[in-house]
Amino acid sequence: MAFQTPLTISAVIEKIHTKKYLLPSIQREFVWSADQITMLFDSLMRDYPINAFLFWEAGKESLHEFTFYEFLRDYHQAKNYHNQRADVSGSESIVAVLDGQQRLTSLYIGLKGTYAYKLSYRRRDNPNAYPVRRLYLNLLQRSADSEYEYDFAFLTEEAAAQNDSSHYWFPVGKILDMKNLSDVMKYWSKNIVFGSRTSEQCDFANETLSKLYEVIHVSPTICYYLEDSAELDKVLNIFIRVNSGGTTLSYSDLLLSFATAQWDQLDARKAIYGFVDELNELGEGFNVSKDFVLKSCLALCDFDDISFKVDNFNRTNMMAIQREWEAITKAIRSAVLLVASFGFNRENITSNNLFIPIAYYLKQIGLPDNFETSSSTLDERIAIKKWFTRSLLKKVFSFMPDGVLKPLREIIRTHGADGKFPLQEITERFKGTNRSIRFTEDEISNLLWAKYGQGVTPVIMSILYPWADMRNHFHIDHLYPKSKFTRKQLEKRGLTEEQIEFALKNYNYIGNLQLLEAIPNMEKGSVDFDQWLTTAVPAENLSDYKEKHLIPRHITPTYENFESFIAAREKLIEAKLCKELM
Repeated sequence: MAFQTPLTISAVIEKIHTKKYLLPSIQREFVWSADQITMLFDSLMRDYPINAFLFWEAGKESLHEFTFYEFLRDYHQAKNYHNQRADVSGSESIVAVLDGQQRLTSLYIGLKGTYAYKLSYRRRDNPNAYPVRRLYLNLLQRSADSEYEYDFAFLTEEAAAQNDSSHYWFPVGKILDMKNLSDVMKYWSKNIVFGSRTSEQCDFANETLSKLYEVIHVSPTICYYLEDSAELDKVLNIFIRVNSGGTTLSYSDLLLSFATAQWDQLDARKAIYGFVDELNELGEGFNVSKDFVLKSCLALCDFDDISFKVDNFNRTNMMAIQREWEAITKAIRSAVLLVASFGFNRENITSNNLFIPIAYYLKQIGLPDNFETSSSTLDERIAIKKWFTRSLLKKVFSFMPDGVLKPLREIIRTHGADGKFPLQEITERFKGTNRSIRFTEDEISNLLWAKYGQGVTPVIMSILYPWADMRNHFHIDHLYPKSKFTRKQLEKRGLTEEQIEFALKNYNYIGNLQLLEAIPNMEKGSVDFDQWLTTAVPAENLSDYKEKHLIPRHITPTYENFESFIAAREKLIEAKLCKELM
């Protein structure tokens, strides 16, 4: 590996644009923010070093071992953030970037492309939430931000047109069209000098535009090493060593390279990324990754060793995963849909490993259609939900997940052949260990300290309300409306100082929470609970309602009785949790 003659940025951008420079599949995707890109351009203008790059000249034989991808040009946070697969057929060789992808992509976007990121105050499904922006440079003054010297910004076309006495927004990519300094001077004299600017502004614009020309066209800024080995293992080791100093290299990035090279019927990278995107859109949204999908593949294919390491993604295993891909994806998709029907989402699931035993069970019983809705699978759904909520509350996957996954897989394989989810066998297998899903009295008492808005609270509510079909969009509701818990309002009701202090400290805990469907919850609003009970619940249904919602029968839910009401309801909740969890 030798150090090469440095290149100018414009020369490298041209090679990226003509697809002479590509990215190997082992590269992670582009992750830099707009601020990181503007910081890079500011550093270049200030002659700061941006570190060396590492390129790999991949010969014809290597083109069959790897899949290569094009650089992103027009980045869109919601619609265009995956690199496109490159067509290298007919190529004798290409140059692949092993180190420096984020920096080169940032230069390419800044000079040739666009960057669309979400406005913080817009909903994700709003088509106007992601305005398309290009990189501009203010030619009239320095940046007001102390961290920057030059005023670079990603702006919409409309915003960039709003020039004033202190702003003239120059489209940075236009510098590529300026082939010599005379082009710079022509632009400067036409747009700045004849624009009624002060002499200081004219001088600054001249210096800034000339400096940008020098940085892009003249300075040999891209210092790089070139590796020309055809040995796959050597290239992968170089990549890992180089990248270990920056953002931690995910094994899945490396493993995907093996998949894309070894699968002969599917584009592994496209299939896996697409499946991840699909899973994360199910229900109210999840947060699974390609690491999770690859780990699931190891478990669902019944490999003896399911540890997440390179050796387990050999050609034999990868071909087995390809053959099983349709069944694997159906099992995982069904598991995620089932968990979504329980009312869970990215906000309250602490480990995605919880999906894997469910997916394995579903694959073992033949991947039945509509498992999450069929009346014939109701008993098994109840059992799975009990296992899921207990495991979630006990955080059984919080460390060394393989120590749980392998025994679970064995139990399901041994006892799930009849189609029954082996909840009892799982419970017995881990009894007395730190993976136990049985609860002690102290552990159950601690659950009463769950508060509104905490991730654990929906889990507890799902145990207290086993009859609630969460697909009907139940909300967590305060029995006593939280809007009424201000010192001023409580004083108006005549409560003592001691009663007020208790109320303000305890109204957000689970003793004052219930599940209500969306419409009744909106109708309830800030109506006092005792009043709402008499108007919204028919007298003949009141007893049944109190039983289902664990409401004390002999305490009127007034504010004066808040402390005794909460104490009585917590006893009912604790008894229910003991029955379900012990």
